[in-house]
Amino acid sequence: QVQVVESGGDSVQPGGSLRLSCAASGSIFNIYAMTWYRQAPGKQRKLVAGIVRGGRPNYADSVKGRFTISRDNAKNTMYLEMNSLKPEDTAVYYCNALIATTQAPSREEVYWGQGTQVTVSS
Repeated sequence: QVQVVESGGDSVQPGGSLRLSCAASGSIFNIYAMTWYRQAPGKQRKLVAGIVRGGRPNYADSVKGRFTISRDNAKNTMYLEMNSLKPEDTAVYYCNALIATTQAPSREEVYWGQGTQVTVSS
């Protein structure tokens, strides 16, 4: 069994910073990719940033230069450093992880976290 849990969401003023974390735990054999998505009220869930194990990160154009994604493979944890936050960054941020478990090491499955709220407002 695998769990993916986000944390770090908060309310901040425009121009502020936050650091989100996504920790995966359980019977993990390997984590191939981890991705941040966000969903604003009344809108579709959209990709924010993603990182494949051993690969380069990719970002949505709207966050390039402001957000930085990173992974700590030893801790099965992904981070999203968010700077120069704007009101339009307000959303629930979700973690998505492509994981192979010890029970099925040759098959990857997608796991989602429950989300963490980020609110940017003056």
